[in-house]
Amino acid sequence: MPITVTEKFESRDSTTGSDASVELLYNVWGTDDDLAAKAALEAEAPATYDDLVRKSCSVEPVGPELWEGTARYRRPENNRSIPETGESVFSFDTGGGAQHITQSLATVARYAPAGTTAPDFKGAIGVTHDNVEGVDTTLPVYNWSETHYLADEAVTGAYKGTLFSLTGRVNDDTFKGFDAGECLFLGASGSKRGDDDWEISFRFAASPNKTNLTIGDITGINKKGWEYLWVRYVDEEDGSAKALVKRPLAAYVEKVYEYGDLSELGIGA
Repeated sequence: MPITVTEKFESRDSTTGSDASVELLYNVWGTDDDLAAKAALEAEAPATYDDLVRKSCSVEPVGPELWEGTARYRRPENNRSIPETGESVFSFDTGGGAQHITQSLATVARYAPAGTTAPDFKGAIGVTHDNVEGVDTTLPVYNWSETHYLADEAVTGAYKGTLFSLTGRVNDDTFKGFDAGECLFLGASGSKRGDDDWEISFRFAASPNKTNLTIGDITGINKKGWEYLWVRYVDEEDGSAKALVKRPLAAYVEKVYEYGDLSELGIGA
């Protein structure tokens, strides 16, 4: 008796979109041999359906010489959303970073009991008898990552060493639209995809350069994004309030990160 394969009425359950798929369902009659039933199904089910490629065929016994067959179709691998060598994927957030500051941008108001004057600390925050305690704030920081798919021959031992040596360095020239001193390279992580290429994610943070800052009576302060600014305070007499107060004596801008040529990362400048 010949094997007969017919498509079922409830066949063609499908999904559209980037992960499109469809299943064709069949009845297979005329054999108790699962391999023969599967071979008959593969001969009957089309190799492609609606631009999808047949990925598998399976059979399940239903009764004597009767099988239910399923042919599954998916998008071809080269049409799916898998990045190829040379492509890139980007993500970002503007969550910022924590910073402890001892100096405000401006003192909005000062209050004291009637008949007295509140001491003027020239913007110092949380002044006590012995100290300036300050406050924790959110520093404007732009965090982003770039995932690049680099050819295997590009990811040499020397290149991995370059990634290591540039980690924790600030751009010494314009990079990714940021002026020198604004972009900090936080490091990279990668893995090899088969034998062809590497998937490497690069992490960065950017903080803006500042010019002409004012702290108390100190003006004209310039600070690059990843330099550290701190203030030295001194006790002075506030004649209006008749009190000894702490006021900014000097401001210091410190270099705390080395500079580097981030174009050596090989992902553009």
